[in-house]
Amino acid sequence: MLLLLGRGGGKRADARRAARAFTVDGADGARLHVEQEGADEGPLLVFTHGWGLSARMWAEARRDLGDRYGLVFWDLPGAGRSGRPPAGYSIEGFAGDLHAVVDSLPPHRPVVLVGHSIGGMTTLTLCARRPELLNRRVVAIALMNTTHTNPLTTMALAGLFTRLQPLVEAACRLEPLVSPVTWLMNWQAYLSGATHLAARLVGFGARPTREQLDRISRLPTKTSPAVQARGNLAMIQWSVTERLARIDVPALVFVGGRDLITKDHAGEHIAAALPQARLVRVADAGHMGPVERADVYDEQLSDFVGFVELLRSRAAADGRSFLSPEPALAPAPSAAADAEEASPAAPAAGTPRGA
Repeated sequence: MLLLLGRGGGKRADARRAARAFTVDGADGARLHVEQEGADEGPLLVFTHGWGLSARMWAEARRDLGDRYGLVFWDLPGAGRSGRPPAGYSIEGFAGDLHAVVDSLPPHRPVVLVGHSIGGMTTLTLCARRPELLNRRVVAIALMNTTHTNPLTTMALAGLFTRLQPLVEAACRLEPLVSPVTWLMNWQAYLSGATHLAARLVGFGARPTREQLDRISRLPTKTSPAVQARGNLAMIQWSVTERLARIDVPALVFVGGRDLITKDHAGEHIAAALPQARLVRVADAGHMGPVERADVYDEQLSDFVGFVELLRSRAAADGRSFLSPEPALAPAPSAAADAEEASPAAPAAGTPRGA
């Protein structure tokens, strides 16, 4: 099955760099697994993964970005090597955990928060709750294939799933009772290739490599179904829509043209509402765009962080903002032809809103 669904070739991303691993006490009592690697000076990029996955989803970012920036990866509570939170699961709790991770890092290094899916939701929640961090400790954010509200309302077939929401919530509450049986069935599906088929059809837009497909199929299989259900319930009950306008920090928002789990209009809404945002549309990316189209995502992210660094070096002297017109400061056009910045929701860097 894997031979049919995934492609061979491509740059391998499974070589692990030497990383410093440590544990942080989360806001809700979970012991959080954190890894730091990459450059010893300059900004730190803090990556928060999607739900059901772990920090191992970021293999391509480790490969592509570590020579230029410091990289920090952590596992959400109940995922990967992090413990479960005694107080339960909520996006607000995850935001508190992310804050704890940021506080554990060297204070002299500026931080860029990078979040995929629920990681983006967590990032938005932290920024909305703690605006005093913005443009000081947190100098920029990057949001990948994420939403601003109940994900049932921003996925494919949203009308159907929204009507079924009471049943979805009931199933999430019942799942912990049958979790061992579900977990056994999940492993059976993984071994038979059914999980790979579902991941290929729903999670990816372009054709992933076999290693990418197997990695993204294996990680949720290893996650407890009870943990998965409690996190799903937390997402359904969450929204940051009304607080987006208060998140005034440079932001890069990625959407995938083939994303079925988070439709592109969710990212478009975020980019339109944030005061300093640019939208990057990757036409052939699915929900796992940061994996399958890492060439585009990582290049855009690297250029964005470099641009923010340059602006910060000038800001004290001339007071320019992220969107101030300044051709000399605009990032160079990407070599990836299929990454196009949207307009008017998110003007290109160097173009003020309303221009």
